[in-house]
Amino acid sequence: MFSVIKRFLIGQPLKSNELGEQKLNKKKALAILSSDALSSVAYGPEQILIVLITVSAAAFWYTIPIAIGVLFLLLALILSYQQIIYAYPHGGGAYVVSKENLWMNAGLFAGGSLLVDYILTVAVSISAGTDAITSAFPHLHRYTVIIAIVLVIFITILNLRGITESASILAYPVYLFVLALFILIGVGLYHIVTGNVSADLHAPIGTPVAGISLFLLLRAFSSGSSALTGVEAISNAIPNFEDSAPKNASKTLMAMGLLLALLFAGVVYLAYYYGISPKEKETVVSQIAAETFGRNFMYYIIQCTTAMILVLAANTGYSAFPLLAVNLAKDKYIARMFTIRGDRLGYSNGIIFLAVTSILLIILFKGKTEHLIPLYAVGVFIPFTLAQTGMLMKWIREKPKGWMVKLTINLVGALMSFTVMMIFFITKFGQVWSVLIFLPLIVFIFHQIKKHYEAVGEQLRITTCEPAIPIEGNVMIVPVAGITHVVENSLNYAKSLSSDQIIAVYVAFERDAEKQFEEKWNTWQPDIRLVTLHSQYRSIVQPLTKFIDTVENKAAESNFRVTVLIPQFIPKKSWQHILHNQSSLLIRAFLLYRRDLIITTVPYHLKK
Repeated sequence: MFSVIKRFLIGQPLKSNELGEQKLNKKKALAILSSDALSSVAYGPEQILIVLITVSAAAFWYTIPIAIGVLFLLLALILSYQQIIYAYPHGGGAYVVSKENLWMNAGLFAGGSLLVDYILTVAVSISAGTDAITSAFPHLHRYTVIIAIVLVIFITILNLRGITESASILAYPVYLFVLALFILIGVGLYHIVTGNVSADLHAPIGTPVAGISLFLLLRAFSSGSSALTGVEAISNAIPNFEDSAPKNASKTLMAMGLLLALLFAGVVYLAYYYGISPKEKETVVSQIAAETFGRNFMYYIIQCTTAMILVLAANTGYSAFPLLAVNLAKDKYIARMFTIRGDRLGYSNGIIFLAVTSILLIILFKGKTEHLIPLYAVGVFIPFTLAQTGMLMKWIREKPKGWMVKLTINLVGALMSFTVMMIFFITKFGQVWSVLIFLPLIVFIFHQIKKHYEAVGEQLRITTCEPAIPIEGNVMIVPVAGITHVVENSLNYAKSLSSDQIIAVYVAFERDAEKQFEEKWNTWQPDIRLVTLHSQYRSIVQPLTKFIDTVENKAAESNFRVTVLIPQFIPKKSWQHILHNQSSLLIRAFLLYRRDLIITTVPYHLKK
């Protein structure tokens, strides 16, 4: 049944040679990898206004120069990541750039930041989309967490079906959102040009504002920079592109940057000209749409597509997280399971891990993850800064043709990213201080995993491991619970191995039962030695373990090995397992980690 459900949800397995068919063209890649960045248009301008409203509505004209600063930072990042795409065409983004040009720990800080950031991307985006749904249907508010979890599961299933299939489905809402916003901006600008919007709604640019400060402007700028989250996703996901991957990735990055710049600038300008103030129960985009179209069909189209893009922004995490995890796993800093492709040729372990951790975050914060947005944004600007600095060192070291221009681009990008990162830490320290704890902790865990893999490799390598001790013989210990076909099957198997000695062990809770079993055994299997152990406290494992210790000590003197051969019957139906004690599994689990002990299970399959 599990197999049937799995095939229904994610489809039939694909052959390895079909991997080329699972690559993205530019149109699909733009939708699936840009959803996070484009969705930030729905909240980036609002974040600026939320800071400025603390002074007065007259300060709203500062959104224009702040937006210009954000767009200049966007241009620097786009040009910088375009260079990263061509310099590192196999993906990995900030992690690969930092580890190869700075030092390994810098790469791990970048990689750890992005892994956490992609988890936050899913949790925050899904929660924001759920808020949009519950705002439209207030009676669903009590089910916020359940709705969010269902949405995560839905997007997870789509991604498990394969990247091209998920892109084919998710591309439509993304492009519909872009089209709807362009219509909104175009109609809004038309109303302004034709004089249908009063110029008295906003303060003129340059109006003196009492109480404004550099600290507050920097805080507003850093808040607006949250619109740039997701810009790095394309550089991490280059292997997902059709050939030639770097060229296609570069064009997709430029298209994403252009769309983001136009939409962000348009929304900021309309919000300024309309004199929009942030409201607790209505978004800035909603207010602009209401002013432009009224509460008509077009308004609801914009609201619907905005809700969809906020949910689908999570898909950027699903596209980039597994590929970044693959790079870290190849370097042995996280579990190797992340390098394994699933039935549909996607890195399904990474997708499932991302889904589970995101659901845990949603449950932990009860679907209200607004205060994670600053943490989410600062987590992006750390790898931004490290990536640009790494590229600086690369150009200084290699000095390729035209390296001064490339150096200048990355220098500007590094300085701006570092500035924004520091502004976040200074102005929002109370919200982002935890980064200073969990990032070093993540890097420490990375190193511990690396040490484990190195230790395992050293012990498994033939050239370095200890010489194997010759085995002179074998002692078979067979725990028995009665005189049955299961025990008979196991004893026959033991005899077939030509063991030097076979010992059947029976643990009795009552003295009478012990004597009765010995009498039956001597009649049934007189040629196999039986050892009966009395357990005063009704434990099977403890007396059995003590006996095994005794046998092991004696066997070691003669270079004999001890094998515990565990009989186990397998019911016809899988659900019937719960009707039995599973003593064999308990014994196996307890003995498995004992050194120099071989544990073998001999199954006996029931036919009825």
